[in-house]
Amino acid sequence: MFIIGIDPHRGSHTAAVLDRSESVIGELRVGADQRQRERPLGFAADFTPRTWAIESASGLGALLVQQLVAAGETVLDVPPTLSARVRLLVAGCTDKTDPHDARAAAIVALRHSRLRRVTPVDDTAVPRLLADRHHDLTGLRTQAICRRRTPDRVTATRGGD
Repeated sequence: MFIIGIDPHRGSHTAAVLDRSESVIGELRVGADQRQRERPLGFAADFTPRTWAIESASGLGALLVQQLVAAGETVLDVPPTLSARVRLLVAGCTDKTDPHDARAAAIVALRHSRLRRVTPVDDTAVPRLLADRHHDLTGLRTQAICRRRTPDRVTATRGGD
């Protein structure tokens, strides 16, 4: 069993492959671009069975996470607080380098059994939520306009009596 830890950033993603003994047996750094899925999958082809451990999977690495899940890979979400603790305990310092962060994410996945497994996101859910929100805002705007105009009508009617 291999764990591939990833430290995602806006411009690049760093991966570290660990075996059961927590030894780093491979590292990779890829740009966050159109080929961000193919290169890590090609790199990881020799490491089977494997699990991906991505620090803050719903953050900067969300697109990569969903691409890996869509490719049938097992992806775990590693909270940044846990990887920071591992970094402190393993290295004895809090060096925030990308390879250390990727390794820390992989160690968390090896030792922590209750990490959230990432599932595919329904692509239709976000536009539906936006459309519902737009509908709600339109209704609130109409309601506010009607409330504002109602006193004017009442005043105009009373003034004419």
